[in-house]
Amino acid sequence: MPGKSHRYSLGARLFLSAAVCCALVLALAGFGLTTFYRRSAERGFDERLSVYIKELVADLAAPPETERQAIGDLGEPRFDLPLSGWYWQIVRLDGEKPVVRTSRSLVGGQLPKLLDQQLTPNARGLRESYVSGPDERGLRIIEREIDVGEDGRFIVGVAAPADEIEGDIRDFRLALTLTFLLLGLALVASTLIQVRFGLRPLVRLGTAVGSVRTGEAARIAGKYPPDLAPLAGELNQLIDANREILERARTQVGNLAHALKTPLSVMLNEAEASDPHLPQTVRNQAAIMRDQVQYYLDRARAAALSGALGSVTEVAPSLDALIRTFAKISQGRGITGMHHVPPHVRFRGERQDLEEMLGNLLDNAFKWARSTVEVSLAPEAEEGRIALLIDDDGPGLPSEALLDVLKRGRRLDETTPGSGLGLSIVVDLAKLYGGEVTLERSRLGGLRARLLLPSV
Repeated sequence: MPGKSHRYSLGARLFLSAAVCCALVLALAGFGLTTFYRRSAERGFDERLSVYIKELVADLAAPPETERQAIGDLGEPRFDLPLSGWYWQIVRLDGEKPVVRTSRSLVGGQLPKLLDQQLTPNARGLRESYVSGPDERGLRIIEREIDVGEDGRFIVGVAAPADEIEGDIRDFRLALTLTFLLLGLALVASTLIQVRFGLRPLVRLGTAVGSVRTGEAARIAGKYPPDLAPLAGELNQLIDANREILERARTQVGNLAHALKTPLSVMLNEAEASDPHLPQTVRNQAAIMRDQVQYYLDRARAAALSGALGSVTEVAPSLDALIRTFAKISQGRGITGMHHVPPHVRFRGERQDLEEMLGNLLDNAFKWARSTVEVSLAPEAEEGRIALLIDDDGPGLPSEALLDVLKRGRRLDETTPGSGLGLSIVVDLAKLYGGEVTLERSRLGGLRARLLLPSV
């Protein structure tokens, strides 16, 4: 059973990896931009507050003492509204008792001093932080320490509601999220298009290989991108090499057959001129040797061809020729042969092997039939398989003999001519193609041979 890593196609892997990478990049970019915007928003907000700090410092430094009575007139009405969140505060540090002056909006309260929190001033001498106001409202406060000489040292602080900064950041984050969401969808769509477009040549190559396997094409045709063209070329060379090996195997098998048949023929011819008892013995033994040689040659050839690429055979034409041949041989017995196999049924293998198997089964059927031999296609075969049924109306076989007759060389009737290797050849050939042969009672009353083979 394949593991989880094998469940996804190459296209799905590319798409998922690209989508995950895009999501991570957008998330990191969003986090970075939000952080940058927060700092920028705080800096802009602090600039607004520092303007009021400068005005307060200018009022403190203005001589004489009488002119300082107008401190806090900053032109901002919210500094006069009670608990508006906009506050200013001036604290004198060098007196025995600190003098505190505040905006009207503080309503007698005070702001916490950042000096007491040990915060380090920035390059402009300002301390910046977030604090809680008199009504527990979050505030953004900046503070500056000044020395006006004989008039003393002061801490000037200005605060404003922090939710104004958070509101700006919240609006920015919402706009950024919508923008990145649309951008992410666009990236995902473009990735899907790129994956489908990029893998299309690979899909075409897979289809071309499947066409070669099913026999619809002899070689892989078409033009492919530079990175796939060498693969297509190597596959074509592999197909050509496979065909060359098969041709050499056929040639060697043919040469071996001729080399063995010639001495056997000589033995038979010599036996004809010898003692009356010798010819029959030699003839019988030579016939057995010839059948054995033919059997093993057929088996070796089938083993070499069973996995051949592109070997496909139509079943109906082979049945037509075989039934016509056996009908002529059995013409004097009045046996009728027929088949009901549709023209589209195809066997994934060599024609010679198919005809070898069907020929042996039909030979037995015609040999034992009384009047009818019929070949049909079983409808219950699983996908990728065909089941051919060869029925006759002969005497049939007892149940206990159905398995014995499939054994190599086993004959149930010694009076009938033959070596007993026919059905055994069929069994071995079928096994080489991943199929099987079974015998059962025929609906015609005789024997039924069921031949299961791979199909296209």
